[in-house]
Amino acid sequence: MQDIKIRDYDEAVRIIEEAGILPLAPLIPNHPSLSGITAAELWHTDTELDPWKWRVRFPADGTAAYGKFIKKKAVFISSDLFPYIQAIVGSENSLEERYNDGLISKEMKELFSIIKQEEGIETRALRAMAGMKDKEWKKPFDKALLELQGSFDIVIAGVKEKTNEAGEINGWSSTSYETAEYWMNNANISKCNLTTEKAKRHLYDRLAQTSSPEAMVFFGKIFKF
Repeated sequence: MQDIKIRDYDEAVRIIEEAGILPLAPLIPNHPSLSGITAAELWHTDTELDPWKWRVRFPADGTAAYGKFIKKKAVFISSDLFPYIQAIVGSENSLEERYNDGLISKEMKELFSIIKQEEGIETRALRAMAGMKDKEWKKPFDKALLELQGSFDIVIAGVKEKTNEAGEINGWSSTSYETAEYWMNNANISKCNLTTEKAKRHLYDRLAQTSSPEAMVFFGKIFKF
């Protein structure tokens, strides 16, 4: 599957649904990635065939969750698998409980609280609301966002263009975030109620249907099969 080249969005959706887990860029041995299955000349063309634009369509239409979920790299996880992976990697305890138990940072707790209040908030506004606009806060801010994605508490909601007063695009676009629970509700995805071990068994069986042996070794290390 990793050698296939596609040209349109519907084909990309089919690949995600088949693979279950699709990195934005090459990450998993002998496994497809969005950049690997699309033609390089189509990227950043700002057309319907631009895979860079697709990355925010997948979560918007409920095809897949988008975030830096694995090894701090951007990955798409199909809507049918996301609840199982969240059950395996995430925590049953709230952010508040994890903070009180000393398991997460204060920055993680504060950023999650703001995102939950302002679902779909973009990065610049989030930094401002959290009081982290100063340069010294950039690393703690970025680290907390990465960890919140890695723990499956938040997902990337989309990208917002920076515009001037005339409404013209002016400057770099900004990533926006929402809680995983909010995304799942909007996509009509139910939370997984299985035990961790049963969720692992389901995930293993599902991935084994389409993944190479090399990819399964990688997944085994990530999800502890």
